[in-house]
Amino acid sequence: MAQSLDNIAQNYTYVFKSKISALHAEGRYRTFATLKRRAGEYPHAESYGSDPMQDVTVWCSNDYLGMSQNPVVLGAMHSALETTGAGSGGTRNISGNTRYHIELENELADLHGKEAALLFTSAYVANDATLSTLVKMMPGCVVFSDAKNHASMIAGIRHGGGEKRIWKHNDLADLERQLQAYPLSTPKIIAFESVYSMDGTMSDIGAICRLAREYGALTYLDEVHAVGMYSPEGAGLAAAQSVADQVDIINGTLAKGYGVMGGYIAASRDCVDAIRSYAPGFIFTTSLAPVLAAGALASIRYLRAHSLERAVHKDRAREVTKRLLEAGLPVMQNESHIVPVSVCDPVHCKAITDALMSRYRIYVQPINYPTVARGTERIRLTPTPLHSDADIDHLVMALSELWKTCPLALSEGKGMAAGCHIENSSSNSSDTLTAVK
Repeated sequence: MAQSLDNIAQNYTYVFKSKISALHAEGRYRTFATLKRRAGEYPHAESYGSDPMQDVTVWCSNDYLGMSQNPVVLGAMHSALETTGAGSGGTRNISGNTRYHIELENELADLHGKEAALLFTSAYVANDATLSTLVKMMPGCVVFSDAKNHASMIAGIRHGGGEKRIWKHNDLADLERQLQAYPLSTPKIIAFESVYSMDGTMSDIGAICRLAREYGALTYLDEVHAVGMYSPEGAGLAAAQSVADQVDIINGTLAKGYGVMGGYIAASRDCVDAIRSYAPGFIFTTSLAPVLAAGALASIRYLRAHSLERAVHKDRAREVTKRLLEAGLPVMQNESHIVPVSVCDPVHCKAITDALMSRYRIYVQPINYPTVARGTERIRLTPTPLHSDADIDHLVMALSELWKTCPLALSEGKGMAAGCHIENSSSNSSDTLTAVK
């Protein structure tokens, strides 16, 4: 009996080890850099794992505007912490509903021009809980999902258990063709994003909303990479395109442009009340800590009243793109604030980011499958208003030196050449990689 149990335990261990080995074999095993952020010095941080600790410049954070460092935000959080303590104490239904939550939801509803808003612990949870609940509430509902939608939207659609149709990314003709296949009476949801975080592509939100009206569909828009960033008050791309009033449900985050944590939806009062009342992901989750709600509220109000951060951020993103293109690097050009640089191979992608960290003290995370499709691996740069000219000079120099080992990438504007050889110059590292030809 004991031997049998030992064999079973070994089988479980074998499964885990084999799965991890497969990731190593594909060159896409993920390692996490351990950083110590220093308040007031972003985007510079200390990197653990080296002795002594070394300063690094972070070029891949979603803290797009550096609002996690903003004195107004920090002051609001210090005040809330002293006033209320650390946690909320329960779900919204059981003692976890504070004035901070109500004020924040009211602010979010006003920001997006909606009747109501609802807070979640993250935008992932908001997408999963809301989409799955919407589908379950409407028998026979069909969800039309953009091919490049985020994993959280895909999860919500799957958990809803209804029919789904995937339309080609940003292809409105394909979307309309698929909508035409269903009667007007069929409940429908068109789920899409405003800014797609890995390519930087943007949606024509107004055109999608027009199709939704014509074919009787609800629109569900994920604005997580746009809130705080676009429109005069930072209300997102829908507001920047003057069509926010045409979108039925907006999903957003408090963790990127606003620099804190949490997610939300904004919609009609009836829709929000239905999700509040039926979504397990909201009902059974401890509410956002009041200190986080206070910080997010301060961040939103600050960015509604101040445009300098957005203006400088736009300039920095433009400058980085321009400089990298001048250096001949394969930038995936787009109209957003995201600067992807194509690599097209997981091993090379990891080699580049390892070398950036060890040799140049630049932190960029490799973007491999399943975040992006196989063969489209890349590094994803996110300039901020706080990156200096010197930071940009250092980044361009580092990437240019690394790409010199790959002349095909420079001459043809493609990803890394098959024979690239990038050595990690750190004497304490075992991360030297040579691509297999």
